[in-house]
Amino acid sequence: MAATVTIASGATWQEVAADRQKYRDETLAAIEPALPDIPSPPLNTVSLAKDILSADEIKITESKVEELVPLLAKGDLSALTVVQAFLRRAALAQKLTNCITEALPSRALERAKYLDEYLKTNGKPIGPLHGIPISVKEHISMKGLDINAGFICWVGNTAIEDAHILQILWNAGAVFYVRTTQPQTLMHLETSSNLYGVTTNPYNTTLTSGGSSGGEGALIGFKGSCLGIGTDIGGSIRSPAANCGVYGFKPTAGRLPVAGWAGPAAGEEQILPTIGPLSTSFEGIKLFTKTLIDAKPWYNEPSLLPFPWKEDDFFKGRKLKIGVVWDDDVVRPHPPVTRALKQLVDKLKSSENVEVAEWKPYKHDFAWEIIANLYFCDGGAEEKGLMDKSKEPLRPLSDYILNNPHVETHTIPSMYAATVKRDAYRTEYAELWNKTATSTGPNGEPEGMVDVILSLVGPGVAPKIDTAKWWGYTSQWNLLNYPALVFPVDKVEITKDEVKESHSPRNATDKENWELWEKYGAEGYKDAPISLQIVGRCFEDEKVLQAFQIIQNNTGIPFVE
Repeated sequence: MAATVTIASGATWQEVAADRQKYRDETLAAIEPALPDIPSPPLNTVSLAKDILSADEIKITESKVEELVPLLAKGDLSALTVVQAFLRRAALAQKLTNCITEALPSRALERAKYLDEYLKTNGKPIGPLHGIPISVKEHISMKGLDINAGFICWVGNTAIEDAHILQILWNAGAVFYVRTTQPQTLMHLETSSNLYGVTTNPYNTTLTSGGSSGGEGALIGFKGSCLGIGTDIGGSIRSPAANCGVYGFKPTAGRLPVAGWAGPAAGEEQILPTIGPLSTSFEGIKLFTKTLIDAKPWYNEPSLLPFPWKEDDFFKGRKLKIGVVWDDDVVRPHPPVTRALKQLVDKLKSSENVEVAEWKPYKHDFAWEIIANLYFCDGGAEEKGLMDKSKEPLRPLSDYILNNPHVETHTIPSMYAATVKRDAYRTEYAELWNKTATSTGPNGEPEGMVDVILSLVGPGVAPKIDTAKWWGYTSQWNLLNYPALVFPVDKVEITKDEVKESHSPRNATDKENWELWEKYGAEGYKDAPISLQIVGRCFEDEKVLQAFQIIQNNTGIPFVE
C-alpha cells in the first residue's frame, strides 16, 4: 500500500517513520494464527521457533529449497500450507530481529491458492519454483507498493510494475510474501535506518545481521525464508549471508536482471551493482540463478550479456586448484575466522582431487582507495540531499562511508582518470592470476592456473552494531567484478576461540578492528556463524558454483548445523 503520511504531506521524518512501522505491524497482525508476545528473548533467538510454531510449521520452514520443490510439484505439499508456515516464521523473525518492512499475507495466500489450483487442473507445476516462497529486499520494486530504498523522503513513491527479476521468478512459480529491511543509503555492511531502526543477528542480537541486504540475512538465518533476493555493490549479499550463516551469491554484474530496483546514483557505471540470492541451501542458490539465466533476461534487459547457463564440467580429469587468502594485509582478521579457514584448508590439503596454494594479496589497500573514490562520484551529494530533504539525521555508518577520505566530487575528466585507474588495477590483478599458471596452451593462453580464491568475508564474524567499517574483504571483488559465493563453515565457541594475541596495528582501521576483539573476545561474539567465500574470475559464475560442490564433497562443510 502506498504511504499517505509523507514528507510531501507535511509530516516530519519521525512521523513518516512511525507511520511506516505502524503499517508494517498491521500487515504482520494479519498473519494467522497470531504469535505470542516475547518479552525477554535470549541473545540467540533461533531455538525459540520450536517453542512457538507447530511441528508441521517447523518441518516445512526448516526444509531446504531442493526438498520443497519436488513435494510442491507433485502436490504432496500444498503451496498454501508452505506459504502459511513461512509467513508465521517470518513474523516471528520480525519480532526477534526487526528484519521486515512489510508482510504480504493476502497477496501471498491468493497466489498460493492459484498455484494449487493450477497444479490440480493441469497436472504439472507452473515452473521450476512452483510454490516456493521468496522474500524480497525492499528496494526491489513490487507493483503498487511503496519503494523507498531506506530514504524517508522517498516514502510515498510507488512502483509502476514489478522489477524484471520478480517478473521472471513469478513466471517460474514463486510466491512473494515479505519485504525486508535495508540501511539508510543502501551503503552499510549492517542494516540500520531511521525508518525501521536496527536489524539484528538471530544468532546473537548484540551483533549486526550485515548489510545492506541485512533483512534478508536475518530472516533467512532464522529460517523465516528459504530463498531471498539481495543486492551487492560492496558486500551487501555476502556480508549478511556470512553474518547469519546462510549461503549468498554475488554474480558477475551483467548476468542477472536488475531493472526495476530503486536507489541513488542510478545510471552510474564506475562500480556496477549486482543482484543475487541468499538461501538456507547451496542448491537454492543454484536453482535461483539457473532459473533466471534460463529465462534469457537479456532479451528484455539489453545491458545483460547473453550467456546461457554453462553445463560444462570445468574440472574434468584434473584437480581443483584453490588459492588461499589468509589476510588481506590491511586489516588483520580475528582469531575465530582464521581458525575456521585453517580448519577448512587442512581438510582440503588432504583431498586427492584438490590442490591448495597460497595467494598473496595485491595492493588491497589501494583497491579500497579506488572503489571508495568511485562509489560517490558526485561526492555523495545525491545521498546527502535526499536526507537533507527530510531532515533525517545521518546514521553513524552513513556518515562513515559518505565522508570517508577517498570520496571526491568528480569532474568528468577526474572521473575518467579514476576509471582508468580502476581498469589498470583490474589488468594487474588479472596478470597476477595468470602468473599462477603452470604451462602455456597452444594459443599462448595460461594453463594450470588457480581456479578460485578462498577468502574470509570480513575481518571477523558479525560485528557489533555500528562497527562494520572495513569492506575490503568483500569490496575487493566488486572492484574486480568477480563472482563470489559465501558459505557457512562453523560458529564461534568460547572453548575454541577465546585466545589472547598481541598485534601491532598497521593502520587506524586495523587498530579499531583489533581493539574490538580485545574488548569483547569470543564471549562477545558467542554463537556467531563463521563463513568463508570463494571467488572466481569475471563471468566464471558457474565454475565458482561447481568448485564449491567439490569443496563441500571433500570436506563435509558446514562443520556445524
